[in-house]
Amino acid sequence: MVKRNESAGHSSSQVLENLRGKHVLVTGTTGFLGKVVLEKLIRTVPDIGGIHLLIRGNARHPGARERFLNEIACSSVFERLKMQDADAFESFIDSRVHCVTGEVTEPFFGMPAERFEVLADGLDAIINSAASVNFREPLDKALAINTLCLHNVARLARAGNNLPVIQVSTCYVNGMNAGQAHEAVVRPAGASLPCSDDGFYHIDELLPLLQDKIADVRSRYAGKALEKKLIELGIREANHYGWSDTYTFTKWLGEQLLMKSLQGQSLTILRPSIIESALEEPAPGWIEGVKVADAIILAYAREKVSLFPGKRSGIIDVIPVDLVANGIILSLAEALAEPGRHRIYQCCSGSSNPVRLGEFIDLLMEEARTNYAAYDRLFYRQPTKPFIAVNRGLFDAVIEGARLPLSVADRLLKLLANGRELRALKNIDTTRSLATIFGFYTAPSYVFHNEKLLALSERMSAFDRALFPVDARAIDWQTYLRKTHLAGLNRYALGERKLYRLKTRRVREAA
Repeated sequence: MVKRNESAGHSSSQVLENLRGKHVLVTGTTGFLGKVVLEKLIRTVPDIGGIHLLIRGNARHPGARERFLNEIACSSVFERLKMQDADAFESFIDSRVHCVTGEVTEPFFGMPAERFEVLADGLDAIINSAASVNFREPLDKALAINTLCLHNVARLARAGNNLPVIQVSTCYVNGMNAGQAHEAVVRPAGASLPCSDDGFYHIDELLPLLQDKIADVRSRYAGKALEKKLIELGIREANHYGWSDTYTFTKWLGEQLLMKSLQGQSLTILRPSIIESALEEPAPGWIEGVKVADAIILAYAREKVSLFPGKRSGIIDVIPVDLVANGIILSLAEALAEPGRHRIYQCCSGSSNPVRLGEFIDLLMEEARTNYAAYDRLFYRQPTKPFIAVNRGLFDAVIEGARLPLSVADRLLKLLANGRELRALKNIDTTRSLATIFGFYTAPSYVFHNEKLLALSERMSAFDRALFPVDARAIDWQTYLRKTHLAGLNRYALGERKLYRLKTRRVREAA
């Protein structure tokens, strides 16, 4: 951890000064980005007043503190902190990390109104990183977590005397718009919606309309059929208004809801592009789970996919998770120092340090060809086929042309070999499924810009720029993709889960 007496730069740090003594609520710390934000705050902001974590209980761990100790505090994201000073880490979470049992989608977070008011009175700011990142979530669930729950976040901000809100969104609220995507309110690329004088879009009539359509589907279907129809409804409505999937549509709706609910108050919308493994912190390559690009990398490594729809000349906008966490913390410090404004920042690489899809693919294939044995959990053997990106029309023609005879052969094989499936058909279906979910992101027609975020960084001190870097120009794509990211996938995302427990006493208390 950064210690008070170890850094002469403390006196010149605007971030550390602005966060001194402050109490911040963070949602979404069971997720990838939320954990990195929490780790960075603990490690680098020693004088923060308190970090309050809104955590939903589950069947195994019904209380927030219990779930934190057993599912979050034991994550490898904190390995660096524990190796540096395990006692200091334990002391910090004992005294500064406050766990709040609650559900972000419920009114008052599912707690009594009085308890909600007490929570608000004890806070100085809110970081909301809770989200459903399932691109094909049923519309009712996506609306609940990505849009409607922001009524509760706004209510907490107002109850706390206009607390600054840092809302984590996504660059892909840009939807099907083409061209240069700047740090501004996004216009729907499809059906029009009324725009306010303040620049955001009115969704007061759209939200009840969507809920009516959800209710209609619920009245006609049940079980698995209901879930399927709600997924289809989400995709259909997203496409109608100009988005490729339910996730980005409902995140855009959430932006509009907050901009209206918090007019005249402090709101920062922080939009990352495709978040991937850490560049440097808490460790190079640190990642949790399989992310957007990784699902395709993994399918290629396992020789399930060799053809994919994509635009080799298009910029695939990837940003390491630590740069995003740093952007959130810079935004928080600014909002505390200069309240009462709405700001939009984008954490991205496309405008300042672009990597094109063709280069992205070629670097990964070269590493797989020459060094696959170093990634024993990712590559079972050296891939024998290239990964080829082609335009969508050709992809669809090839896939459908190959699938028809393979389907016939598969039916015959099942009859003759007691239900055995044809591997080639399974691979084609895997390819088609991944293309349906992620194909939009591999054929980009836009470039994300983040001049405003870079300007915010420049307004901070040199100490802050070094401690909280956000500039994607620091990324060497060859090193990052070939060494850092693949090693991180192999070690963290695909490795055996290791529990980095606190002291035995802490575990006993959690039980």
